[in-house]
Amino acid sequence: MSDSLNARTNCQKCPLRKKDIFRPLDDRELKFVEGFKTGELTVDAGSTILLEENKTPHLYTILDGWVFRHKSLMDGRRQILNFAFPGDLLGLQLAILSEMQHTVTALTRTTLCVFPRDKVWGVFKDYPELAYSMTWMAAREEQMVDGHLLSIGRRNAFEKLAYLILHLHDRARAAGYGGDQAFDAPFTQEHLSDALGITPVHTSRTLKKMQARDLIAWKRDRIRILDRRGLEDVAAYEPGCTTQRPLI
Repeated sequence: MSDSLNARTNCQKCPLRKKDIFRPLDDRELKFVEGFKTGELTVDAGSTILLEENKTPHLYTILDGWVFRHKSLMDGRRQILNFAFPGDLLGLQLAILSEMQHTVTALTRTTLCVFPRDKVWGVFKDYPELAYSMTWMAAREEQMVDGHLLSIGRRNAFEKLAYLILHLHDRARAAGYGGDQAFDAPFTQEHLSDALGITPVHTSRTLKKMQARDLIAWKRDRIRILDRRGLEDVAAYEPGCTTQRPLI
């Protein structure tokens, strides 16, 4: 892990705030966020950002990079709960509960904005708009987990993979990591297997079947969607919320 807490992106010039997907903050809110932020942290791929059953004095907003949330059984079997992208808030669970109920790991080299957990109450007390933003992000997280839970419980392997690829594409495109037809794919088949709840062998066979049907093409670290309508029909996919989302 590499530490760059001294590096600091000016909140007013934050590159994420230029993206249409994020709701602009008024001057008062932005000034508070600038004071709330204590620094930035850069971690390498594979680094643990938050650890299950542990406590940390910090919350984080992803400034750049991919991370994933996951839980593991005693024998090492892992379930990836979801993937997180720039603008996503990490550690809010710990600000409300006594300890983390999942682990967060960097999928790529990732830069995080750092906030003190013990000042979260001040947000709810003095900045109701920002408090609503935090609540909105928690509700959105629940909505995404609902979709993945439906996949795990009811979709077959082909449908699960189609849903996950569409979900990742749409989120990657919004974050600037993809275009209309293709997106960065820094994950491995093992990551997909752990997210889908099926074996690596089954994942590999399903990917080959999907590529044989000319639905996608996966070369190196890039996935290209060749037939989006076909994927949507297979997965019964419903795109996520397209309204502007908050950014803290």
